[in-house]
Amino acid sequence: MHINTKVFGEVEIDEDRIIRFGNGIVGFPELTEFALLHDDTSGKRAGIRWMQSIQEPAFAMPVMDPLDVIGDYNPEVDDELLRPLGTMHPEEMLVLVTITVPADIKKMSVNLRAPFIINGANRHACQVIAEGEQYQVRFPIYDILQAAKKAGE
Repeated sequence: MHINTKVFGEVEIDEDRIIRFGNGIVGFPELTEFALLHDDTSGKRAGIRWMQSIQEPAFAMPVMDPLDVIGDYNPEVDDELLRPLGTMHPEEMLVLVTITVPADIKKMSVNLRAPFIINGANRHACQVIAEGEQYQVRFPIYDILQAAKKAGE
């Protein structure tokens, strides 16, 4: 299928690459189908990707692997919330968090409290709210990303 996106222009998305959120995502329960898009021309690891809505082509959220900013990220989540995703082995699980990029880029943050959990085997997904107070909704990442960039040069 072809969709005209805000970030990438017109893209083709294979039906078997669609990620399905049974209950939508926080704040947008009507949006249940997404695709992960990224700039694959850089030759680098994906880093920041875009969770692109299939139903609303103008809606896309920047996302990233939380392990890129907190190496021991492991939120507690009620197993019942993950049941709709089906049987999932650890190597099939993809966890992503949303990125907020305000006008002052130095205040860029990720939401560690409400990750997306994706079963890579069947592409079923959900957004969960992590239990406890360990993870922030606005965890600053600018300095972490800058340090990683310098280390990779």
